[in-house]
Amino acid sequence: MQIREFRPEDAAALAQIFHDAVHGIGARDYSLEQLSAWSPEPAPADVWASRAADGRRVFVAADGQDQPQAFIELETDGHIDCFYCRPQAAGNGTGAALYQRLETEARSLGLKSLYVEASEAACRFFLRQGFTVEVRREIERRGVTLHNYRMTKPLSG
Repeated sequence: MQIREFRPEDAAALAQIFHDAVHGIGARDYSLEQLSAWSPEPAPADVWASRAADGRRVFVAADGQDQPQAFIELETDGHIDCFYCRPQAAGNGTGAALYQRLETEARSLGLKSLYVEASEAACRFFLRQGFTVEVRREIERRGVTLHNYRMTKPLSG
């Protein structure tokens, strides 16, 4: 598995990874109604391409055939916006490698902290990376209530 920066040709794969992760990994913690509201279908590739062009850093974990298996996004203020793995890539160290690349980048940019709004599964992951939960948040997507956790991590030292 290699960690590299996003390329425009990755956009469709990221859309599919997002959708597959929501329904495959999210199913452990959220209802079918919640999952369908969160991601009713993969978004068009141009949506993901435009996200990557807005100044955020997007890191991709690619397999031996250079096919994306997971991705993570770092916004300029230290916000981790998206972090998703194909269900078959979850739990094998791919996410940890992606996160380490993001944290290294954040430190090189001089960021003092990171923050994220994490799903149940992501909350468990980020706790292992040294984040703390600030608050559980109720959010609405397409008329359905879901929850996530606002989490932070200082980058001192």
